[in-house]
This record gives sequence, structure tokens and C-alpha cells, in this order.
Amino acid sequence: MGNDSQDGEAIPAVEVLSSSECWDLLRGVSVGHLAVVVDDHPEVFPVNYKVDQGAVVFRTGEGTKLRAVTGPFAVAFEADGTDQERGTSWSVEVKGQAAVLEPSPDLMAGVGLTLFPWQAGQKDHFVRIIPTAVTGRRFRVTSPLTWWSHG
Repeated sequence: MGNDSQDGEAIPAVEVLSSSECWDLLRGVSVGHLAVVVDDHPEVFPVNYKVDQGAVVFRTGEGTKLRAVTGPFAVAFEADGTDQERGTSWSVEVKGQAAVLEPSPDLMAGVGLTLFPWQAGQKDHFVRIIPTAVTGRRFRVTSPLTWWSHG
């Protein structure tokens, strides 16, 4: 069952996105959330990122995030966005292993040249999430009025 968009195009309630659609959407935003395991508990951190060579790359400094991504557990990364004109939102998740990158001229001339964290401080470590799964969904944004009970 679909919903009609403003231009008459049917939009399904939830659309499963292809891997290439997911990567295209991830390229269009710059902040996501990194989920890691810290002391046997999940932790979520906002990170500025770039898509580079089929992976997500972010910068971080010494601390909890860096220790967590160098541990034995897989990580997850999630980003969201909206299309105001179509009245839709999307969510993409990347699951995989994190690898701390060695500084190199290629890294600094490529993704490192344009990846700037919002928070001040020394962020000398570049981390690449090597994906094992990339999934995404797009859905129609529901009016808040539809959630009100009229009973």
C-alpha cells in the first residue's frame, strides 16, 4: 500500500533502499552517530564524517571513541535526513569493523583534506568503518495530527 505524493507518484509506507542509494544519501549529510561497545555497554557518539572509497571515515582524538573502535567489537554508524519537498525522511545504517588509518599523503590529500570535526581539540586519528552491511529505509513523514486519539 502506498501513499500519494504531491505529484501523484505513489510512495510506499517504507521503501527499502539499495546500497548505492544509501551511499548517495550518506554523501549528502556530514553528521551521523557512531555506536560502539564501551565496558560491555552500548555508547553512541555524534561524529562528522565523509564517505571515502565505499566506507565511512571520521576523525577523533584520544579517548573513549578511539579505545572502543580499536577493541574487538563491531561498530555501527547511522545517519538520517529529510526531503522537505517530498515529505519523506530516510535513515541509513552501516555496520562493520573500524580500522585506525595510518597518516599518509594520500589520506591527507583525499578525505583528510575536507574532514573537519565541529568540536575543538586535537583530532589526529582517522578511523575508517569497513562495511559488512549497509541498509537504509525511506518513509513518508506522518502528520502529528494522525497520532491523536479521537475516541
